[in-house]
Amino acid sequence: MRVLLSIRPVHVESILSGVKRFEFRRRMFTRRDVRSVLIYCTMPVGRLVAEFEIAGILEDTPEGLWARTSEASGITREFYDAYFEGRDRAFALAIGELNVFETPIAPDEMIDDFTPPQSYRYVPPQRQLSLL
Repeated sequence: MRVLLSIRPVHVESILSGVKRFEFRRRMFTRRDVRSVLIYCTMPVGRLVAEFEIAGILEDTPEGLWARTSEASGITREFYDAYFEGRDRAFALAIGELNVFETPIAPDEMIDDFTPPQSYRYVPPQRQLSLL
């Protein structure tokens, strides 16, 4: 199973360059069979640009998670603290094998009535292999 995550262009650039090796989330998907993430680069790009295998999922307090991931976070401590403000749990997806698409994909070519997810969106099973 795949999920689609909306990620801002500045963070997408950091992921694609290898600087950001963790993708942080306030909440985790409920399905446990998710193995990969489609990256939707938010506007002004508005395209699916890459996919990565999930090498692991970390869960901790925000302070504990920062201690474990800061060197490969690709973000500042200030940004991290603001993102997790008021939370007692924090999650990080360890970015494994990364597949950057030669040609970014318009999401509505793959998902009818596409709207960018606020958190995540499961990719419909009938579309699982359409990007390969």
